[in-house]
Amino acid sequence: MDRAPTEIYLLPGEHAAGRAHCRIRTLLGSCVSITLWQPQLQVGTMSHFLLPGNGDRQGLELNGRYGHDALALMLLDLKMLGAEPQDCEAKLFGGGAMFASEGPLSTVGWRNGEAARRMLAERGIRVVSESLYEAGHREIIFHVASGEVWVRHARLPEAGPTAATWPNRSSS
Repeated sequence: MDRAPTEIYLLPGEHAAGRAHCRIRTLLGSCVSITLWQPQLQVGTMSHFLLPGNGDRQGLELNGRYGHDALALMLLDLKMLGAEPQDCEAKLFGGGAMFASEGPLSTVGWRNGEAARRMLAERGIRVVSESLYEAGHREIIFHVASGEVWVRHARLPEAGPTAATWPNRSSS
């Protein structure tokens, strides 16, 4: 008898890892999700981080709200599942323009997306697909068995001043 999939819903600052029977989902605005999938083992992990970096909180516990820490937690989970990070495929999602005002909030999504790209490149993890930037939010569902990620991007009618100037390298 087939096992029903285990559904995991991530809130901001959370991450999850699992085997083939898992589906991990979340809703993103300016936050970013990284998915890491190891095809031979059919294991994967997904994050939902709010800010790039690690918040300059030296010596404190890892905190999934920050991209650097979220990736570190994901890599620990993969090791526990028997997967090496360099054997994984990465996909990136989110980084939407959610704030029309100028200032630090108007570019937080772009900074999150660029941080995710940089962190993965530094670790030699190949990005195979991304859906980043533009205005609006994304609902994503990561199917660990296949590595597929379903994306529904609800674009905002008024993009705000920064969204039009962001680099857009979306693919799925």
